[in-house]
Amino acid sequence: MNTTTLPSTNSAAEPRLNFPKAAPAVFAAMLAAQQTVNQSDIERPLMELVKIRASQINGCAFCLDMHFRDAKKAGETDERLYLLNAWQDAPHYYTERERAALRWTEALTRLSSTHISEELFDQVRAHFNEAELTQLTLAIVVINGWNRFNVGFNIPPRFAF
Repeated sequence: MNTTTLPSTNSAAEPRLNFPKAAPAVFAAMLAAQQTVNQSDIERPLMELVKIRASQINGCAFCLDMHFRDAKKAGETDERLYLLNAWQDAPHYYTERERAALRWTEALTRLSSTHISEELFDQVRAHFNEAELTQLTLAIVVINGWNRFNVGFNIPPRFAF
């Protein structure tokens, strides 16, 4: 037996449910929200970091794969991407604005187990104007939505609908 071979994780090559086909209006609504995010004033590399961080927390393989590749296309370095899961322990790799966005991402993604303090809000607000903070929050809401569809329906990486 090859000891480097991992056991099957029983993940199907096909999703549990093809949600775009099952509910086209729901998929269209998610795409419309995503289009709004795509048109935001926030720099694309930062948006990709936010999407990856939320997807790490939520365990969304489909989104991690997609947004890692998108981040690379946007100019992200390997070091920043593979350290993202431990960004707090590698602060010199990320700007203050990025760290504020990552704190906001983590807090909103883990909303059921955290509280948005005035201190956190003030830290984030120091780096984003009102429009940007609203856009950042929508980006976090939307990636968390995509994560829930993809994790819930077991969408494998690079699955083409």
